[in-house]
Amino acid sequence: MRIVFAGTPDFAAVALRSLIARGHDIIGVYTQPDRPSGRGRKLVPSPVKQLALDNGLPVHQPESLKPEAAQSALAALTPDLMVVAAYGLILPPAVLAIPVNGCLNIHASLLPRWRGAAPIQRAIAAGDTETGITIMQMAAGLDTGDMLLKRTTSIDPHDTGGSLHDRLAEMGGGAIVDALDQLTDGNLRPEPQDDARACYARKLSKAEGHIDWRWAAGDIERLIRAFNPWPGTYTDLGDQRIRLHQARVIEAAGGEPGTVLDRHREGVDIACGEDTVLRIERLQLPGSRPQSASDLINGGKPVLMPRQELH
Repeated sequence: MRIVFAGTPDFAAVALRSLIARGHDIIGVYTQPDRPSGRGRKLVPSPVKQLALDNGLPVHQPESLKPEAAQSALAALTPDLMVVAAYGLILPPAVLAIPVNGCLNIHASLLPRWRGAAPIQRAIAAGDTETGITIMQMAAGLDTGDMLLKRTTSIDPHDTGGSLHDRLAEMGGGAIVDALDQLTDGNLRPEPQDDARACYARKLSKAEGHIDWRWAAGDIERLIRAFNPWPGTYTDLGDQRIRLHQARVIEAAGGEPGTVLDRHREGVDIACGEDTVLRIERLQLPGSRPQSASDLINGGKPVLMPRQELH
């Protein structure tokens, strides 16, 4: 089949690499326009664009697929299928209708559990014990199309947003290759989603990373893992912003939420809601690199000392 691929970040690049390795006929790659990055704000190509260029594939970077000119350019490629993974642009109904076999999306959740932009992080934060990849026939709604193929993985108690992202990216690459094999053989069986079971995985924001110590320690610990490495979690001590990288719930007597209870080489113990306690094991002070609690103590800074209050 003549395939157009649409994607932007590393998650999508893994899938494109799998399709290239299998020898599929990629007639065009759509990705978002280059964005400024770094201190110099130089334009940087997306991981998908860089991979496409490395493999001699034609790249298209429209700002939107809503204009008629952009849709005509896509139609001129006469694709049999469009494979979409974390593209970041809305595909209007007119675009979904262009490929003969429609558009397949590689979605990082077991639909309909998490629809939306951040299914990986939302699954961890919610305490889900499993997630996976769903290959979906794209429709006009938000991740509402028929499910074609699923692959499942457990969510480990130590998984972060980063580790789960990488595992699901590899699973997505394998799943789309399997789905295309089954499509070619006529073995894909569409399954409608149960809308009543759907949750909305809204886009992540940095503001969400501000810890509310009134939450139970388990909820905060999952948020720290879910938002690692991005957008990160943090708390404030006076005018100092402290970023939190690793923590665990411990059995201990609590106190007023946000109060530092103890500081030792294993971590900094902080009172949370529902009379629970969270031990911060790895953190980052302003102007410093991430460090362990032991490094913090060795540095001799009077930060996160008992009875100090976080907000």
